[in-house]
Amino acid sequence: MKHILKQIGGAIAFYSCIPLPPNWPLEFERIARWAPWVGLLLGVGIGTIDYSLALGQMPVLTRSALVVALWIGITGGLHLDGVMDTADGLAVMEPERRLAVMSDSRTGAFGAMAGTLVILLKVCALSNLSIPHLPALVTALVWGRIAQVMAIAAYPYLKPEGNNAFHTNAFQGMGDLWPSAMGLFIITVCQYYGFPFAWQSVLGGILMGISLSLGISYWFYYQFKGMTGDVYGAIVEWTEALVLCCLTLI
Repeated sequence: MKHILKQIGGAIAFYSCIPLPPNWPLEFERIARWAPWVGLLLGVGIGTIDYSLALGQMPVLTRSALVVALWIGITGGLHLDGVMDTADGLAVMEPERRLAVMSDSRTGAFGAMAGTLVILLKVCALSNLSIPHLPALVTALVWGRIAQVMAIAAYPYLKPEGNNAFHTNAFQGMGDLWPSAMGLFIITVCQYYGFPFAWQSVLGGILMGISLSLGISYWFYYQFKGMTGDVYGAIVEWTEALVLCCLTLI
């Protein structure tokens, strides 16, 4: 149990800006498997703040913009940076130059457009939801990180010396997928019994999440023939944004 708590602490510290007690021991090996649980924690926290703002009669568009701003702040812009770097890389026609462009700290025009588009999609989708925001936020944040875990499990890492290579190197197959399955089980139970949604909507949401997670991960793999830390971030952000867009159909 101590080993697991260390990994969860490492996952919270790595994937978010949530402060931890100074004496909490951290372990960063195999933290990727706990990313969906970090998403669950972030979704509940952000969703609760959104609900509090709704109780104060804040207009939905303003509330959605503030929630997305908080969303970016509490994750340190970690994944959004990946969206922008990946877009800049994809803008280069020569595949062999893409990794070098993505390593450049400067943001290009395509990166700025991609980052802006993701933010707009999230704000617009949140403001147009007909279901409560809390379960929608939890669903998007968890599925975004499940997509990352799927990409780590399925595809090779392009830079063995990269900062995020430890995700792939430490991943231990099916044994590291059960936290994702547990996170999915928790949000499914909450959606069905807590709010509640019709079982058809819950089943449709699961199929939607699986399709987006697999499809987005494969698309980026097809483009780059492998993964990098920036690509992981892009997978998280695009999955989150498109899950929210799909939820507007419910």
